[in-house]
Amino acid sequence: MTSAIEQAVSRAIETMHDNIGELLTIDDMAQAAMYSKFHFSREFQRMTGVSPRRFLSAIRLETAKRLLIETTFTVTEISHRVGYNSVGTFSSRFASSVGVPPTTYRQLGGFTPRIEVDSRGLARGTELSTFRGEIRAPIAGDLGRVYVGLFPTRVPEGRPAACTVLPRPGVFLFDQVPAGTWYLLAHSVPAAFDEVLTGDREVSVGSVGPVEVRPDVPLLPIELRLRPARVLDPPVLLALLDARAVALATERALITDTA
Repeated sequence: MTSAIEQAVSRAIETMHDNIGELLTIDDMAQAAMYSKFHFSREFQRMTGVSPRRFLSAIRLETAKRLLIETTFTVTEISHRVGYNSVGTFSSRFASSVGVPPTTYRQLGGFTPRIEVDSRGLARGTELSTFRGEIRAPIAGDLGRVYVGLFPTRVPEGRPAACTVLPRPGVFLFDQVPAGTWYLLAHSVPAAFDEVLTGDREVSVGSVGPVEVRPDVPLLPIELRLRPARVLDPPVLLALLDARAVALATERALITDTA
């Protein structure tokens, strides 16, 4: 049975979606839910993993991604529609979260051929650790390829500390992970972007963390279970990997290895 506070948080997220271009404050959402600002913010973060303000920012960028693909609105028009007064601020935040600028994202059709890792933790002399685990799916069926990454927060955005793409749920290994506190995040990668838009194939997600990585402490393998995305999950802001391009690259590599 859904609790009263969970219903309130879900309604707050729906309000964010319905009023994406309006000025929404935590006070407004807490008052509508009939909770104190402190209690509402604490419970919102407990259930979603991020603050209400951070969740709203993620929804705005997620909406911008959709508008860039589905409409012919200019970047300036889209920035205003999702609540940004400055197109420069919007473009900067979009690029840092999604991985490419808005115009490039539109030109690529919502795909990116690869995702760059954050190399700042890989400086010469830095001690690196091995991080291994297994991605499991709760039900049988083809989820498509699975993207797995280590991020500093619960929102899959920006450059991960490490990442990989699996052909299906299974075992993964990161052999160059810098020390730090990370969240292991995973989501399925549909074969085509229009499958995401039409809902023909639901995106599955999963998370584990925070996980402390230290070079002097062995880390046991971690299991992450995928499940269908729900309203309380922060949006996936990273540009979707072009699964077809990844598959072709893998096939070429296999051909080269066997030649």
